[in-house]
Amino acid sequence: MSEAEEGTGDPDVEGGLATDDAVRAMLLTMPRLVSRAKRTTVPEQLRSLRLAPRHLSLLSCPLFGGPTPVKDLAARLEVAPTTVSLMVSDLQRQGVVERSTDPIDRRRSIVTISEDLTTRRAVDAWLASSARAWHLVLDGLSPQERATVVSVIHGYEAALAGPPEAETADGADG
Repeated sequence: MSEAEEGTGDPDVEGGLATDDAVRAMLLTMPRLVSRAKRTTVPEQLRSLRLAPRHLSLLSCPLFGGPTPVKDLAARLEVAPTTVSLMVSDLQRQGVVERSTDPIDRRRSIVTISEDLTTRRAVDAWLASSARAWHLVLDGLSPQERATVVSVIHGYEAALAGPPEAETADGADG
């Protein structure tokens, strides 16, 4: 058993897992993962800003991907452009992001992390531990394996959202 597996109660995954064993392992792992993610310390410079996990997701786009149009942020976050626009306005008022007009298409707004070095470092520090953990796990995988991991997590999220109750009832009656 590797150091990373010690104390986690995870089965030896090298030989594969039956579905029930995989489900059990994930049911034990996910609450710990969420708990650890929630305990990520917000840097002192950002604490007074009342930032939430949704801000973390939004900020990761321009931090890791560079200047990002509001429409692209909405697509990546899977929310309405008006929702992103409101979030960006809030973050802009607080000095965390800057919004500018796209010089090529003046109808588009581009979002960047603030040029203020202290703010930029604080945002980077807030996202860094999670990004480091993902890099540690994903760097050793092939591109296809990384795609599978992302697909499984997206599938899990979609399954938790589930169909509306009426569809569930119709399917059970059918």
